[in-house]
Amino acid sequence: MKITKVETLSCDAGWRNYHFVKISTDGGVIGWSEFDESLQSPGVAAIINRFAPRVVGHSVHAIEWIYANLHNPTRSSSGGVVAQAIGAIENALLDAKAKVLGVPCYELFGGRVRERIPVYWSHCDTWRIAHPTFYKPAIVDLDGVKALGREVRDKGHRALKTNLYRYKDGKPEFWMPGFGRPLFPEANVDKALLRDLRTHLAALKEGAGQNVDILIDLNFNAKTEGYLELVRTINEFEMFWIELDIFNPEALALIRRESRHPIASCETLLGLPAFLPYFREQSMDVAIIDTVWNGTWQSLKIAAAAAAYDVNVAPHNYYGHLSSMMSAHFCAAVPNLRVMEIDIDRLAWDHELFTHEPQIENGELVIPDRPGWGTEPVEAALKAHPPKNLGNGVPQ
Repeated sequence: MKITKVETLSCDAGWRNYHFVKISTDGGVIGWSEFDESLQSPGVAAIINRFAPRVVGHSVHAIEWIYANLHNPTRSSSGGVVAQAIGAIENALLDAKAKVLGVPCYELFGGRVRERIPVYWSHCDTWRIAHPTFYKPAIVDLDGVKALGREVRDKGHRALKTNLYRYKDGKPEFWMPGFGRPLFPEANVDKALLRDLRTHLAALKEGAGQNVDILIDLNFNAKTEGYLELVRTINEFEMFWIELDIFNPEALALIRRESRHPIASCETLLGLPAFLPYFREQSMDVAIIDTVWNGTWQSLKIAAAAAAYDVNVAPHNYYGHLSSMMSAHFCAAVPNLRVMEIDIDRLAWDHELFTHEPQIENGELVIPDRPGWGTEPVEAALKAHPPKNLGNGVPQ
């Protein structure tokens, strides 16, 4: 079965847009994937469209060959949005190939080793603090943080992940200098931030109780010195993991040695060669792999390398429902899985955009046996929620 067309589509997702690849074939089978084109990744769609002529006309089954046909000519500028564009095409090809064969995508990966996947509620308070227009109820004080902890517990979730905040007059404010929010390039950590972190974690734990695990994502929001201060200041808490990003495997290994909690990292890395220095340095307990950015087929190679270094993996997943199902098939097949990330707070119209939503029971995602990824975008719904430009005309 030959590929006849490669298209990109997008729709409004509140504070950002969702983006998709649609691959059509001469047999009528359509393959879908989701990709990201936020401010971190501008231009991915343009590269996908530029790559389309190198994909059209080839067999939908030739995934590794098509990967080489895209990667090798762009090797001198590999990584970044080029790699993400290749990953998006790869993921749509996997969906199409699985549909042709009439099997779920995990069957292409050697079959599933688990039918249910443990998940954690990601951005648990982040969206309600940073984007209160779209996620309700808004969190404006510590009482709201405690109430959300109780909500997580009462809905049967086993784990939640939070981020860094500063408290001003008792109100939490998003603190993400690593991504320019606010623009604070030195990213120093002071006593007030350490105090606010302890206060916030204590409120979450009070609400969630002893049976809900807490994870924290520090992102790129400090330098090595600051990460060490942050890690040490929460020694008193029981944490599932501390997540952080740093492009220095030796520094990350140092932070891991100083932490009494497991360290998770590497969600922004692209390609197996980028992960290998971190594996060699034993830099982290859990390697986070973005299957949307890397492509799930390539992500399986990274997971296999992680297993060789006795490291478990977890997917980076904070996009739409299609992304979640792509991550779920990865999680179903890799033996060395730790846990899966998923956003439980959703937009009011998310359910309209996809044929199926992830099914979560008692803190676990149930793997479907439908062909392909098990869900796909509803094109009429995408058109009903057209994408918008966010911030100086740049699509996000």
